[in-house]
Amino acid sequence: MKAAVVYYTFGGSTKKEAERIGAELEAPVYRVREAKNRSLIGSFIPGGWQAMKRKKPKIRPVDFDLAQFDRIYLGCPVWAACPAPAFNAMLELLPAGKEVEIFLCAGGNDPRESDAETRRLVEARGCTVTKLYTIPTGVMPGKMKE
Repeated sequence: MKAAVVYYTFGGSTKKEAERIGAELEAPVYRVREAKNRSLIGSFIPGGWQAMKRKKPKIRPVDFDLAQFDRIYLGCPVWAACPAPAFNAMLELLPAGKEVEIFLCAGGNDPRESDAETRRLVEARGCTVTKLYTIPTGVMPGKMKE
């Protein structure tokens, strides 16, 4: 089964987990970036609200095609107990018929209340969610140094 790891990170914890999963699977790892860089305050205030409302920010063009993979691992941080807004934009990259495993990195809030909706959004793309889990990072959010 050919797999790929696709992730969005803000503070770096999700990047670390994505790279670990990619190395374990010997799979390519692809980073998704929002079109506009957020400040730390921009991630907490509008970002948390956007996460709860399942808003979809614009992302930068990607140079990969997920159609060539059977299983796709999607990862992002948890903001306001929901996947970060970039997750909603990442869903548009999913071709129908793929198996999807979702990993969420949380420094604080438990996103379990949002899991059913997260699963529903992926399944609405014609994909099957094989697993959805949270990785407690123990690291409070901070902006990743590029």
